[in-house]
Amino acid sequence: MGGNTPSTIPAKFACSSSSTTATSPNIHPPHTMEDIMTTINFKREISDSFDNAIERIIKALGAEGFGILTRIDMHSKIKEKTGKDIVPTVILGACNPNLAYEAYTANSDVASVLPCNAVVREIAPGKISLEVAAPSGMMQILGDAKLTNLALEADVLIRRALDKA
Repeated sequence: MGGNTPSTIPAKFACSSSSTTATSPNIHPPHTMEDIMTTINFKREISDSFDNAIERIIKALGAEGFGILTRIDMHSKIKEKTGKDIVPTVILGACNPNLAYEAYTANSDVASVLPCNAVVREIAPGKISLEVAAPSGMMQILGDAKLTNLALEADVLIRRALDKA
Protein backbone atom coordinates (compact mmCIF):
# COMPACT_ATOMS: atom_id res chain seq x y z
CA MET A 1 0.00 0.00 0.00
CA GLY A 2 2.33 2.95 0.66
CA GLY A 3 2.02 6.66 0.28
CA ASN A 4 -0.67 8.76 1.82
CA THR A 5 -3.35 7.90 -0.70
CA PRO A 6 -5.36 4.80 0.20
CA SER A 7 -5.76 2.34 -2.64
CA THR A 8 -9.29 1.42 -3.56
CA ILE A 9 -10.65 -2.10 -3.42
CA PRO A 10 -10.46 -3.80 -6.82
CA ALA A 11 -13.93 -4.34 -8.31
CA LYS A 12 -13.41 -8.11 -7.98
CA PHE A 13 -13.34 -7.74 -4.18
CA ALA A 14 -15.80 -4.90 -3.66
CA CYS A 15 -19.14 -5.54 -1.98
CA SER A 16 -22.12 -3.78 -3.43
CA SER A 17 -22.98 -1.03 -1.01
CA SER A 18 -26.62 -1.17 -2.05
CA SER A 19 -26.98 -4.84 -1.12
CA THR A 20 -24.97 -4.34 2.05
CA THR A 21 -27.05 -1.46 3.30
CA ALA A 22 -30.32 -2.97 2.15
CA THR A 23 -29.83 -6.28 3.93
CA SER A 24 -27.39 -5.38 6.69
CA PRO A 25 -27.74 -1.89 8.07
CA ASN A 26 -25.18 -2.70 10.80
CA ILE A 27 -22.40 -3.59 8.35
CA HIS A 28 -20.34 -0.73 7.02
CA PRO A 29 -18.39 -1.77 3.94
CA PRO A 30 -14.71 -0.81 3.92
CA HIS A 31 -13.80 1.73 1.29
CA THR A 32 -10.12 1.02 0.81
CA MET A 33 -7.76 -1.95 0.83
CA GLU A 34 -6.30 -0.59 4.07
CA ASP A 35 -9.78 -0.63 5.67
CA ILE A 36 -10.50 -4.22 4.70
CA MET A 37 -7.03 -5.44 5.65
CA THR A 38 -7.17 -3.99 9.17
CA THR A 39 -10.54 -5.53 10.01
CA ILE A 40 -10.30 -8.58 12.26
CA ASN A 41 -13.94 -9.60 11.80
CA PHE A 42 -17.20 -8.72 10.15
CA LYS A 43 -20.30 -8.31 12.34
CA ARG A 44 -24.01 -8.12 11.91
CA GLU A 45 -26.88 -8.03 14.39
CA ILE A 46 -30.09 -9.88 13.63
CA SER A 47 -33.42 -10.41 15.34
CA ASP A 48 -34.03 -14.15 15.72
CA SER A 49 -33.72 -16.98 18.18
CA PHE A 50 -30.25 -18.22 19.04
CA ASP A 51 -30.81 -21.64 17.43
CA ASN A 52 -32.28 -20.15 14.24
CA ALA A 53 -29.34 -17.75 13.99
CA ILE A 54 -26.92 -20.69 14.11
CA GLU A 55 -28.81 -22.42 11.31
CA ARG A 56 -28.96 -19.20 9.27
CA ILE A 57 -25.19 -18.62 9.37
CA ILE A 58 -24.44 -22.29 8.63
CA LYS A 59 -26.75 -22.20 5.61
CA ALA A 60 -25.40 -18.85 4.36
CA LEU A 61 -21.77 -19.97 4.70
CA GLY A 62 -22.63 -23.23 2.93
CA ALA A 63 -24.08 -21.29 0.00
CA GLU A 64 -20.67 -19.59 -0.35
CA GLY A 65 -18.71 -22.87 -0.30
CA PHE A 66 -17.86 -23.03 3.41
CA GLY A 67 -18.40 -26.18 5.43
CA ILE A 68 -18.50 -26.31 9.21
CA LEU A 69 -15.60 -28.34 10.60
CA THR A 70 -16.10 -27.66 14.30
CA ARG A 71 -18.69 -26.39 16.73
CA ILE A 72 -17.86 -25.18 20.23
CA ASP A 73 -20.71 -24.32 22.54
CA MET A 74 -18.56 -21.88 24.46
CA HIS A 75 -21.15 -21.03 27.10
CA SER A 76 -21.53 -24.73 27.94
CA LYS A 77 -17.76 -25.31 28.10
CA ILE A 78 -17.19 -22.26 30.30
CA LYS A 79 -19.94 -23.44 32.64
CA GLU A 80 -18.54 -27.00 32.67
CA LYS A 81 -14.94 -25.94 33.30
CA THR A 82 -15.39 -22.93 35.60
CA GLY A 83 -18.95 -23.10 36.92
CA LYS A 84 -19.48 -19.57 35.56
CA ASP A 85 -22.15 -18.37 33.16
CA ILE A 86 -21.74 -16.35 29.98
CA VAL A 87 -24.32 -15.46 27.35
CA PRO A 88 -25.10 -18.21 24.84
CA THR A 89 -22.14 -18.23 22.43
CA VAL A 90 -21.30 -20.76 19.73
CA ILE A 91 -18.08 -20.76 17.72
CA LEU A 92 -18.24 -22.49 14.34
CA GLY A 93 -15.04 -23.39 12.49
CA ALA A 94 -15.85 -22.65 8.84
CA CYS A 95 -13.66 -23.67 5.92
CA ASN A 96 -13.84 -23.24 2.16
CA PRO A 97 -11.70 -26.20 1.03
CA ASN A 98 -10.65 -24.66 -2.29
CA LEU A 99 -9.49 -21.42 -0.71
CA ALA A 100 -7.83 -23.30 2.16
CA TYR A 101 -5.93 -25.43 -0.36
CA GLU A 102 -4.72 -22.34 -2.25
CA ALA A 103 -3.61 -20.68 0.97
CA TYR A 104 -1.94 -23.81 2.36
CA THR A 105 0.03 -24.48 -0.82
CA ALA A 106 1.16 -20.84 -0.85
CA ASN A 107 2.35 -20.97 2.78
CA SER A 108 1.76 -23.95 5.08
CA ASP A 109 2.01 -21.67 8.14
CA VAL A 110 -1.56 -20.65 7.30
CA ALA A 111 -2.75 -23.81 9.07
CA SER A 112 -2.23 -22.02 12.39
CA VAL A 113 -5.02 -19.52 11.58
CA LEU A 114 -7.50 -21.90 9.94
CA PRO A 115 -10.43 -22.43 9.95
CA CYS A 116 -12.29 -19.12 9.92
CA ASN A 117 -14.34 -18.72 13.08
CA ALA A 118 -17.97 -17.74 12.89
CA VAL A 119 -19.41 -16.65 16.24
CA VAL A 120 -23.09 -16.59 17.11
CA ARG A 121 -23.69 -14.70 20.34
CA GLU A 122 -26.93 -13.76 22.05
CA ILE A 123 -26.71 -10.12 23.09
CA ALA A 124 -30.31 -9.89 24.34
CA PRO A 125 -33.37 -12.13 24.07
CA GLY A 126 -34.15 -12.31 20.34
CA LYS A 127 -31.12 -10.18 19.42
CA ILE A 128 -28.11 -12.04 18.03
CA SER A 129 -24.64 -10.92 16.98
CA LEU A 130 -23.14 -12.79 14.04
CA GLU A 131 -19.38 -12.32 13.84
CA VAL A 132 -17.07 -13.92 11.28
CA ALA A 133 -13.29 -13.64 11.25
CA ALA A 134 -11.94 -11.60 8.35
CA PRO A 135 -9.49 -13.88 6.52
CA SER A 136 -7.37 -10.96 5.28
CA GLY A 137 -7.04 -9.67 8.83
CA MET A 138 -5.99 -13.11 10.04
CA MET A 139 -3.46 -13.52 7.22
CA GLN A 140 -1.77 -10.28 8.24
CA ILE A 141 -0.66 -12.07 11.40
CA LEU A 142 1.60 -14.20 9.22
CA GLY A 143 3.09 -11.18 7.46
CA ASP A 144 2.68 -12.77 4.04
CA ALA A 145 1.35 -10.32 1.44
CA LYS A 146 0.52 -13.11 -1.02
CA LEU A 147 -1.67 -14.85 1.59
CA THR A 148 -3.33 -11.58 2.52
CA ASN A 149 -4.21 -10.97 -1.12
CA LEU A 150 -5.54 -14.53 -1.49
CA ALA A 151 -7.69 -13.95 1.59
CA LEU A 152 -9.51 -11.03 -0.02
CA GLU A 153 -11.57 -13.52 -2.04
CA ALA A 154 -12.60 -15.26 1.18
CA ASP A 155 -13.47 -11.87 2.71
CA VAL A 156 -15.94 -11.24 -0.09
CA LEU A 157 -17.55 -14.67 0.29
CA ILE A 158 -17.81 -14.32 4.06
CA ARG A 159 -19.30 -10.83 3.86
CA ARG A 160 -21.82 -12.08 1.31
CA ALA A 161 -22.75 -14.98 3.62
CA LEU A 162 -23.13 -12.58 6.55
CA ASP A 163 -25.40 -10.37 4.44
CA LYS A 164 -27.60 -13.40 3.63
CA ALA A 165 -27.76 -14.89 7.12
